[in-house]
Amino acid sequence: MAVETVSSVAFLVGRVLFGGVLAFMGLNHFLQADQMSGYAEAKGAPAPTLSVYASGALLVGGGLSVLLGILPLFGAAALVAFLVVATPMFHDFWSVEDPQQKQQEMTDFLKNVALVGGALVLLAISGGSWPFSVGI
Repeated sequence: MAVETVSSVAFLVGRVLFGGVLAFMGLNHFLQADQMSGYAEAKGAPAPTLSVYASGALLVGGGLSVLLGILPLFGAAALVAFLVVATPMFHDFWSVEDPQQKQQEMTDFLKNVALVGGALVLLAISGGSWPFSVGI
């Protein structure tokens, strides 16, 4: 198999995993809106219920955009926007007293930082055409 083909397949698998997981996370915002709204309120999010639905839309839209290669510039930008706002608001490990909870929040914070990095890479390369994409 040619190196170019391997790269294209690896990029497709990466897109499916990255976009699919984020879209699934967004779907959970809709399926568990009541629980998430309570958590958002406890964390001080403005208009908690609306915030849950809006963030779910960013995740679903951005995730599907990356997964399918449809308007990937906008999809990657939506994911960056969500993650940059949500990460410090919801995973503020520096303000947690309990050591176990602090460690969990730090892990989630760092995971989201890595996701921002991935979304920024996709944003940087979204000007060209992606292999195996719808191509819009």
